[in-house]
Amino acid sequence: MSEPVPPPPLPVTWRPRRGRIVAYGFAVLIVIGAMVMAVLIAAPFKLPDRLAIVAFGGAVAYVLHLLGRVRVDADEEGITVVNALRTHRYTWPEVLDVTLLTGDPWPKIDFSDGRTIGAMGIQGSEKPLARRATAELAALIHERGEARER
Repeated sequence: MSEPVPPPPLPVTWRPRRGRIVAYGFAVLIVIGAMVMAVLIAAPFKLPDRLAIVAFGGAVAYVLHLLGRVRVDADEEGITVVNALRTHRYTWPEVLDVTLLTGDPWPKIDFSDGRTIGAMGIQGSEKPLARRATAELAALIHERGEARER
């Protein structure tokens, strides 16, 4: 990045735009499609079969919700990384750095105990937004975290 980005005011949330639209859009289509299919399916299929179709559509929509809810929240105490399956909460002193390399699907956040996790809430496919969000998060980390001496 050519010029430094100032840290944003807290609290701040970064979340993907296109990923959320796609995930929740397809979730709605799948649930509606499952309900229509359950109503219009041929006569040999009984009520349990129809309920199973709707339940399967609901299960697929839930998986899409897990993908659509990803985000990175920063507040005065630290950051919360909400990925598809897990939510991680870290205080600022635990966070060392964030990096987004060209071609990475999302940035990686490094921690003082040696762990590294991906922050799915910042999607590398949204190139300008991802670079900006990563730069803002890095500025917050350098301002509030262990990496202050840079």
